[in-house]
Amino acid sequence: MKMNWKKIIGIVAGFAIVALVVLKLKNNKEVTQSKVYQYEKEKAIHVQADTLQNEYVNAEFSYTGTFEPNKETKISAELQGKINIIFVDAGAYVHKGQKLIQLDNTLLRHQLYLIDVQIQNAKTESNVQLQANQIQLNAVQLDVERYKVLAQADAIQGVQLEKAEQQLETAKNQRIALLQQANLKSAEAQRKSIVEQINKTVIYSPFNGVVTAKLAEIGSFAAPSIPILQITDIQNLKFTVNIPETELRQFQLNNSYSISSDAYPEISLIGKATLIGSKANMGSSFPVQFSVNNTSDLKIKSGMFGKLNMRNANQEKSIIIPTSAIVGSANQPQVYLVKNGKSSLQNITILKKIQNKAVVSSGLNDSDVIVTNGFINLFDGANIIVK
Repeated sequence: MKMNWKKIIGIVAGFAIVALVVLKLKNNKEVTQSKVYQYEKEKAIHVQADTLQNEYVNAEFSYTGTFEPNKETKISAELQGKINIIFVDAGAYVHKGQKLIQLDNTLLRHQLYLIDVQIQNAKTESNVQLQANQIQLNAVQLDVERYKVLAQADAIQGVQLEKAEQQLETAKNQRIALLQQANLKSAEAQRKSIVEQINKTVIYSPFNGVVTAKLAEIGSFAAPSIPILQITDIQNLKFTVNIPETELRQFQLNNSYSISSDAYPEISLIGKATLIGSKANMGSSFPVQFSVNNTSDLKIKSGMFGKLNMRNANQEKSIIIPTSAIVGSANQPQVYLVKNGKSSLQNITILKKIQNKAVVSSGLNDSDVIVTNGFINLFDGANIIVK
C-alpha cells in the first residue's frame, strides 16, 4: 500500500504550529505575571495610630441648613392688557402698597367718560321731571286742603275730595318712581364696575421686599396667568435644618438658638424655633425650622447656607474617635485595633457624631490603640508598623 507522504507532512506541520503557539502563549503569560505587582501578605503595612482615652463630651457642633425667604410671590395682573409702565427693576427694594406696574386703561377711561355723560343726562332729565312733578304735587296738595274745608261746610260733595286725594297719591307715587329710575341706577352700577377695573390696571406691592425677578417688559401683554415681577421678603428669613431622630430632643418650640451664615460667619444671628417636623424625610431626619431676623442691610440672601451652632453641656467622659478611623458599614461600624503588631478588626457602637468625631458607647476601652490612617491593603490580622 502506497503511503500518502504529503498528507503525513501536513499533519506534522499542523502539530508543529500548534506547539509553537502554545509555547508563545505560555511565554507571554510568564512575562505578564512578572510585571504584575504581587502583594506580600506577610509584609508589614505602615499605618498611623492613636491611643484612646476618655474625654469630656462638651464640644461645640453644628447642623448645616439653608436660608429661605419669609414670603415670596410672583405678581400678575388681574385683568388682561398691555403693560405701559414698570416702575421698578430687579434688585429694587419696594414697600407695601408701592405702585409697581401700570397697564393700559385708555379704553376703560373712554367708557367711563361715556357713562358719566349718560348719568349726567339722566340726572338732568330726572331733575326736570321732578320739578314738574313738584309743581303738580303742590297744586294737588292745595286742592285737597281747600276741598277739606269746603266738605266740612257741606259746600261740596265728598266725592270731589276723594278725587283730589287720589290725585295727590298718584303724584306722590310718580315722584317715588322718578327718584328710583332704573336707567340711572344701572348706569351708576356700570360706572362703579368700570372704576374698579381702572383701579386694577395699577398693580401695587403686597408687602415689603426685594424685586428678585423681572419677568416681563413694557409693551408685553399681561394676563392673570402670566407673572410680571417676583417679590421676595428677606427682612425675615426661615432657616431649616434636618436633625437625626436621636438628637431631636435637643430642640423645643419657641426656644432661641445661635445661627451663622457661611458667607458672613462673623455675623451672629438668633433663630426662634417655629417648626419641629412630625414626619421624617428620606434620610430618616426631621426638619426643624427657625425664624431669623435679617441684618439691617439685608446681607443674608435667600438660598445661602448657614449653620445652627450648638454646644453639648454633657460633662460625662466617653471614648471619642475621629470619624476617618471608622470602617465597615453604617449598620455595623468597625475600627482596626493595634494588638501585638497586628491589626484586629473590632465592631463598635456609635452613640452620636459631633462634626468630624464620633462618640463610641461600646466596643472600645480606655488605652486601646486604633488605626487612624493607612488603610490601603490593610486587613484583619495584617502585620503593621505604627509610624
